[in-house]
Amino acid sequence: MNIKVLLAESAGFCMGVSLALGKLDQALENQINQRIFTYGPIIHNPQVLEYYRSKGVKIIDSWDEPQPGDMVLIRAHGVPLQVEEKLRERNIDILDATCPKVKKAQLLIRKNSILSDYLLIYGELDHPEVKGLLSYAQCKAFLFENIHEFKQLDLIPRARYCLVSQTTQDRQEFLSIARELKNGLDNEIITLDTICDATKDRQSETIKIAQQVECMFVVGGRNSGNTRRLYQVALKYCPMCLHIETKDEIDPEMVAGYSKVGLTAGASTPNNTIKSIYQYLNQITNR
Repeated sequence: MNIKVLLAESAGFCMGVSLALGKLDQALENQINQRIFTYGPIIHNPQVLEYYRSKGVKIIDSWDEPQPGDMVLIRAHGVPLQVEEKLRERNIDILDATCPKVKKAQLLIRKNSILSDYLLIYGELDHPEVKGLLSYAQCKAFLFENIHEFKQLDLIPRARYCLVSQTTQDRQEFLSIARELKNGLDNEIITLDTICDATKDRQSETIKIAQQVECMFVVGGRNSGNTRRLYQVALKYCPMCLHIETKDEIDPEMVAGYSKVGLTAGASTPNNTIKSIYQYLNQITNR
């Protein structure tokens, strides 16, 4: 069979992930008798985390484990403000690798929520980025994961609202939520468009490819929020859509009978993983 494989140009590490991993690599290179920790997984990719574990980097989820003199890298997703304050109180060497887009969202929330009665956050309840964003709120905050949950909120017509999003959320759904909010209230609303441009571009390219193919592969960690959303976006346009982490999950039968196959990847997926899958798809589809 002879099948064309369409690879998304945007697939692979985003700027925030590249910066975070670069900082950790530099810290390991300069390491002299200093323990290095990351507060939570630096990114959501099992293969990358295993690589750094082999280098001696330990993942922690509590501020009281590292000791004075140890280094703690704040992951790309950021951490709650209180955690960072506790680490500084303990004289821990902090290396802030928070994605600049996430940091911008945190600071915008702190600045604008003080002018509001309620903060509305479109994001995942258990996602580390969202927990960090919530910690910067200067007013009562409500979190919802989709437009259906948003519509269940009991909003007060005359209250002042600030609407914000997790940086990797679906832009189209965010815009729909913003319209719903504007139509339902009398007061002026502060809308902070904090969705990363790289996320928007990646989702747009995924849609474009998904519309052209009969089978679509979305590569990335299963605990990666942005990869799951890419999968959800692709699934709307290509019913035969598969979320995988490595090429070992691909069975040649998955692409049997198709003429075009699509391939994209989340922002925390290494380029060598994407390359190996692309080469494997070409190998099994062009025998």
